[in-house]
Amino acid sequence: MVRRSRRQKLQNLTRLCIQEEGLRVKRSCPSGGLEAGNEKEGGNPISVQLFPPELVEHIASFLPVKDVVALGQTCHYFHEVCDAEGVWRRICRRLSPCVRDHGCGARPWKRAAILNYTKGLYFQAFGGRRRCLSKSVAPMLAHGYRRFLPTKDHVFILDYMGTLFFLKNALVSSTLGQIQWKRACRYVVLCRGAKDFASDPRCDTVYRKYLYVLATREQPAVVGTTGSQTCDCVEVYLQSSGQRVFKMTFHHSMSFKQIVLVGQETQRALLLLTEEGKIYSLVVNETQLDQPRSYTVQLALRKMSRCLPHLRVACMASNQSSTLYITDQGEVYFEVHTPGVYRDLFGTLQAFDPLDHQMPLALSLPAKVLFCALGYNHLGLVDEFGRIFMQGNNRYGQLGTGDKMDRGEPTQVHYLRRPTALWCGLNHSLVLSQTSNFSKELLGCGCGAGGRLPGWPKGSASFVKLHIKVPLCACSLCSTRECLYMLSSHDIEHCPVYRDLPASRVGGSPEPSQGTGAFQDPRGTAQACEEYLSQIHSCLTLQDRMAKMKEIVGWMPLMAAQKDFFWEALDMLQRAATGSSPGTSNPES
Repeated sequence: MVRRSRRQKLQNLTRLCIQEEGLRVKRSCPSGGLEAGNEKEGGNPISVQLFPPELVEHIASFLPVKDVVALGQTCHYFHEVCDAEGVWRRICRRLSPCVRDHGCGARPWKRAAILNYTKGLYFQAFGGRRRCLSKSVAPMLAHGYRRFLPTKDHVFILDYMGTLFFLKNALVSSTLGQIQWKRACRYVVLCRGAKDFASDPRCDTVYRKYLYVLATREQPAVVGTTGSQTCDCVEVYLQSSGQRVFKMTFHHSMSFKQIVLVGQETQRALLLLTEEGKIYSLVVNETQLDQPRSYTVQLALRKMSRCLPHLRVACMASNQSSTLYITDQGEVYFEVHTPGVYRDLFGTLQAFDPLDHQMPLALSLPAKVLFCALGYNHLGLVDEFGRIFMQGNNRYGQLGTGDKMDRGEPTQVHYLRRPTALWCGLNHSLVLSQTSNFSKELLGCGCGAGGRLPGWPKGSASFVKLHIKVPLCACSLCSTRECLYMLSSHDIEHCPVYRDLPASRVGGSPEPSQGTGAFQDPRGTAQACEEYLSQIHSCLTLQDRMAKMKEIVGWMPLMAAQKDFFWEALDMLQRAATGSSPGTSNPES
């Protein structure tokens, strides 16, 4: 009986498919008096609106995500169909069958489906013969990618459900039967219930021996109480093996959301940001973490929260010897712990107090700051209007200002606007931006040694387009000594929205005008062009003049499409001058 019923269902489905092949489905008004019987006589077509909405949504859920989005942009009817939560629920379960909890928000299933569709970790090694973009293994259990951190040997990824994944480098067999070393090709679950994680803040991953994980754990009931309690804790893992070596648990009344590290190994300070915007700190000795013993550490309120109790800190950033705080109102405060870094950042030691390293210093900015990037001795800030401000040491041109003069206060980079992400390293900076056709490109400046600026081995004092393919949904990046990493993920509920700059500020500032893209100061522009010509004239060979001209194009306040045009034209002229074929190009590009 069961086989007979299944056979009948299959026959009915086959008959329905044959009937539908003869119909010309076209969207039209349902009140047009359509009849299916007239199709043999060349009558009116069948309207898609005559089908039940549930059936149309079910059919649309089998389409790829990009086709669902494209179909929803055709008309109002398909927009409502493709935007239904039922469609995205089926897509999400097809993409990630292991995801049970879709989260919260206005559109939970659509958000979950897009998070899992766009997730990916891409990397490009600086050394070796093959310099192409590769993709790491994608954990099936991951619910999108929220953060990542490369360490000495491996990569750690945190998803939106609080699961921390351990992506390992390993020896694998290639298609030709050869054994080769591959990055991030295997994964395991390190822990669950994680809120944030951090490691040594220095740019060199060699120093990242331990991984500090801020997590939530259930604690057993204490004598005299009923039921268990949820407490925040910090767990310390060895990055090489994933073994937990240390754990500290806090009182259940304290809830944290972010952790950063600062200081040397013997005096490692852990800064913890609470949900209320207060900062607490404790000091541990990393050289003693692997010893099997128990001791108590003291958790104290940071001076930033003691001296300015009315301020609510939204996020933190740190390196080995400084910390940066951004409040919920977009104000920026700094802690600098060494005189050398203080001199590089501010150009003087006048206000530096060697006896009080925790005293916060306010940075003067004209607008609210949304996010930042902190390098060893320079930093970058992005305000609510999408403007980029750089400050600090500029020995290698890592500020992108077109010269190599240090800046003791935030200085705007006028030819860059509305970045997706900003990253500052030891002596170079990277900006991830979106072009007019919604594709992504990666710009870089500073030192180019070791291939850290692909396509620009000599470096650049201004932001230039790097020769690297950028994923469409790339949202964050990180560069190490060996590799460049880009995280791909799109969250429909947390997209950075920049405001339009008021007309009064545009007219009174030396920024490029929106109509022409040129500076409004003609005298300064003429002087800059004369300086550019003198620099080109000082070059001895044609090769050097072409390279200098490409660098100058990156300095000039042009649109991204105009810069790409000039760079491509210069490449064509250079190939013609050297006698190479027009179809051949640089392998790095």
